Amino acid sequence: MGAHGSGSRRSRACPVLLLLLPGALAVLGAVPRLVCDNRVLERYILDAKEAENGTMSFGESCGLSENFTVPDTKVNFHAWKKMEVEHQAMEVWQGLALLSDAILRGQTLLANSTEAPGALQLHLDKAISGLRSLTSLLRLLGVEKEARPPPMASPAPLRTFTVDSLCKLFRVYSNFLRGKLKLYVGEACRRVDR
Repeated sequence: MGAHGSGSRRSRACPVLLLLLPGALAVLGAVPRLVCDNRVLERYILDAKEAENGTMSFGESCGLSENFTVPDTKVNFHAWKKMEVEHQAMEVWQGLALLSDAILRGQTLLANSTEAPGALQLHLDKAISGLRSLTSLLRLLGVEKEARPPPMASPAPLRTFTVDSLCKLFRVYSNFLRGKLKLYVGEACRRVDR
């Protein structure tokens, strides 16, 4: 009975260990399988969608005192499939960097505002945490290495635009995760399985 009980405790701790020891487990191949579990990415997509939906009702309090540059989230699926892996990786990696920067700047602006609803701050905090986790997970899939252009090739510039409210920023964040990020992770996971 005692041995059986300690085994069940060990199995519950396994996901925690996977998150605490990614470098060691990547060698064993456990982390790519964890990253490639659809439920992991879907959790971040759901959080982003909730932030998008939750901020739509704030109206004026969503406005920003400056414009933020964000990645273009439009995806031409035919062109995406023909795109080199390195270009896809660059679009995702640079897009995540732009979103992280915009959300961190939004958090700073909101901290200096006395009229902003507390729920906006909660959505920003959750988005920052989610983006940090997604960046770490993508590193485990090798996106940082793939995002380097081959020698003598000039990378195509990332398509961007600006937003002037946190509501629009959260819409872009949600669309980016559901579009380019999900496409890239799906293909990267298929390459891991080969």
